[in-house]
Amino acid sequence: MASDNFVDYVKIHVKSGNGGGGSTHFRREKFVPRGGPDGGDGGKGGTIYLRGNSNYWTLLHLKFKRHIKAEHGVHGSSNLKTGAQGHDSYIDVPLGTIVRDEETEEILFEITEDGEEKILQKGGRGGMGNSHFKSSTHQAPRHAQPGELGLEGWKVLELKILADVGLVGFPNAGKSTLLSVVSAAKPEIGDYPFTTIRPNLGIVSYRDHRSFVMADIPGIIEGASEGKGLGYRFLRHIERNSLLLFMVPADTDDIAKEYKILKSELKAYNPELLHKDSILAITKSDLLDQELEDELRLEIDANLKGVKYSFISAVAQTGLLELKDEIWNLLQND
Repeated sequence: MASDNFVDYVKIHVKSGNGGGGSTHFRREKFVPRGGPDGGDGGKGGTIYLRGNSNYWTLLHLKFKRHIKAEHGVHGSSNLKTGAQGHDSYIDVPLGTIVRDEETEEILFEITEDGEEKILQKGGRGGMGNSHFKSSTHQAPRHAQPGELGLEGWKVLELKILADVGLVGFPNAGKSTLLSVVSAAKPEIGDYPFTTIRPNLGIVSYRDHRSFVMADIPGIIEGASEGKGLGYRFLRHIERNSLLLFMVPADTDDIAKEYKILKSELKAYNPELLHKDSILAITKSDLLDQELEDELRLEIDANLKGVKYSFISAVAQTGLLELKDEIWNLLQND
């Protein structure tokens, strides 16, 4: 998807419908000149719902639609007729959307399943008609309840990408290149920092017509967990990934050190991220001859004990099938 079309943060104003007022009508017929109260209840105001939709990958459709309202309920009428309910409003959002209150920044809920519906702003209740207030001592009540006002306020919607694999690495680690080679995604690629300024998604084809979703997260820099560089705004996308693919170029001065810095940034942001399955991909391995690769393997085995790693080259397309096999096996074990 085009990066310009990826919107992962919007602020919207929502207003639910007012409840309809109850009626103060009295029964009046030709042979019943002094009929009792027959005022009906007001209809309920429309509620605003957030609904998960797996066909959406971004919040772009809400970028220019910041004010969303539901219908008001209709007032009650004679003959105990209840007013019509106001139509509800539904806002479709991608899976992985979280909702915050704009004032308190409190997380209200998260949408994670297709078709899942949650109330964003509840509609006002309809008022009771005067028929409810009749009693043995009060035969002709001339009052009814007004409808309850709807609620309004600003809500913040943030998207955490739901992807199977999240690519984690410093700028120019080769993340966008890998995604463009193993999927149909067309991320912007360049030899300078922060080419990727928004996450890109790609569907990676695997054996026997199977597939998994890979997300290219904007490059981390040391201090990202403190808001440096593109900051922690993009680190939140990693929280939704099942597996993390750390990427370090083969021509890096110290592969183990760079890998540990990436891990420390994730730990500073959210220690639970370190509990996810992960693989280290040594990218741009086409720059190595066999002797250099063997030396690097010895260094990695000595300094990163127990870490699963693979040597790959997206440009030369070497090691990619073996990497996809490893990824698939780990995904099936989740």
